[in-house]
Amino acid sequence: MKKEKKALIIGTGPAGLTAGYELLTKTDIKPIIFEASNFIGGISKTVNYKGNRIDIGGHRFFSKSDIVMKWWENIFPIQGSPSKDDLILNRKVNLSTKPLAPDPEKVDKVMLVRNRLSRIYFLHKFFDYPISLKWSTFANLGLVRVLKIIVSYLYIICFPIKPEKSLEDFFINRFGRELYLTFFKDYTEKVWGMPCNQIKPEWGAQRIKGLSISKTILNAIKAILNKNDSIHQKQIETSLIERFLYPKYGPGQLWEEVASQIKKRGGEILLNHKVVKLQINNQKVEKIYVQKQDSNKLIEFSGDYVFSTMPVKELIMNMEPSAPKDVQEVASGLSYRDFITVGLLIEKLKIKNNTNYSTINNIIPDNWIYIQEPKVKLGRIQIFNNWSPYLVKDLNKVWLGLEYFANEGDELWSKSDEELVNFAIIELIKICFIEKDDDVLDYVIIRTPKAYPAYFSTYDKFYIIVEFVDKIENLFLIGRNGMHRYNNQDHSMLTAIAAVNNIVNNVKSKENIWLVNAEQKYHEEK
Repeated sequence: MKKEKKALIIGTGPAGLTAGYELLTKTDIKPIIFEASNFIGGISKTVNYKGNRIDIGGHRFFSKSDIVMKWWENIFPIQGSPSKDDLILNRKVNLSTKPLAPDPEKVDKVMLVRNRLSRIYFLHKFFDYPISLKWSTFANLGLVRVLKIIVSYLYIICFPIKPEKSLEDFFINRFGRELYLTFFKDYTEKVWGMPCNQIKPEWGAQRIKGLSISKTILNAIKAILNKNDSIHQKQIETSLIERFLYPKYGPGQLWEEVASQIKKRGGEILLNHKVVKLQINNQKVEKIYVQKQDSNKLIEFSGDYVFSTMPVKELIMNMEPSAPKDVQEVASGLSYRDFITVGLLIEKLKIKNNTNYSTINNIIPDNWIYIQEPKVKLGRIQIFNNWSPYLVKDLNKVWLGLEYFANEGDELWSKSDEELVNFAIIELIKICFIEKDDDVLDYVIIRTPKAYPAYFSTYDKFYIIVEFVDKIENLFLIGRNGMHRYNNQDHSMLTAIAAVNNIVNNVKSKENIWLVNAEQKYHEEK
């Protein structure tokens, strides 16, 4: 009798679940997926608090990859009828024309088509994000600052910084020094808790690689000459898209459905099972040892392949026998930035909607707002009403997600929930978003450790880890924390798809996995 092949997958984020789904679709390998928590979706989970749902970090379902777009649409088809807020506002929306396209008022498993609006809040004024070439932008900035921006940009076109050694160099080369100082420096340093000149340029190369002033100008001209109403917007830079797909109840809903399909097809998903040791023998992972949340007993699993989305730092330290000393030193020095979401249910906002976008109760129409005000620690504000009307229990209330960046154990992270919500409310009042704390009806605090793999500390020697792990034949590092790379969920999915395709096609090299969402010039410098 032929022995059943197994793949052991660590983590139920987009990469781990995509790997499991792809294995069941393309091979006869059975996936067993281990999740340390009791949530599906990793940082792409959706938290349901009393009927109000939180999308941690905000996940737009948009990709330049046809493979990913079709993958999502295969799980949840695109809406064919208006959603709740579109009906209330009599708002026009791009709808699927496919037969039997679902009605979100009647069906839950559906992708909504949502308009994208992100803005920067600076000097108590709104600026488009990315910065647009509108009269309001120039008026808000003032003539002197506009002239400085133009001169500094023209200068950097003539005299670019070469080579780009830091994230600061990356930003200045694309926007000029003055625009960098105005809109990028303070916010980015708030995110990372580190000066931009000490952060590697790869972060910019992966997150905003297609964006610059010239691309913004070109996109504005294209928009005038050729209005793009396509849902897929393939010719538009990711940071400039005008609409995106979104599951009715947030990203976690889609990943929970993927998990359900994996189980129906014969895969296993074990929640509250933390992988604590990987036994390596003859350049292969021979066994992994797993600890259940309610037990000190270790459970042993063996498989033919192992896919890891666990933080690289933990992966290396959990290997037996121990990794070489230089690999351990790089791994132990890797840094992360942690994330706090303060969910606030608000009676009403003080700040007004002065745009042409119609919204229920005329709340501001943004999906999220980048808070550039230097007097507060607040990084971004999500308005969940605008992501999906189905995330909010009562559309007459405003459901906010206030986002803070921290380091696990620091002063902000260590505040009690009550201290943290009071701190957040004071900051909202300070920047004139709400009038008084009486407007806050309820709150929830969610702390997310290791949300952002950082591009400093020992990261410049990360290639030492890559060279080591790539020699372990049946081990595949995928996803954001699995590769210590600030991937979007579509990039994480593509790393999983590439890994499975390598198994199917018997490709031994893992270079194609590492090249997903990597600028070749930065890759070659290592």
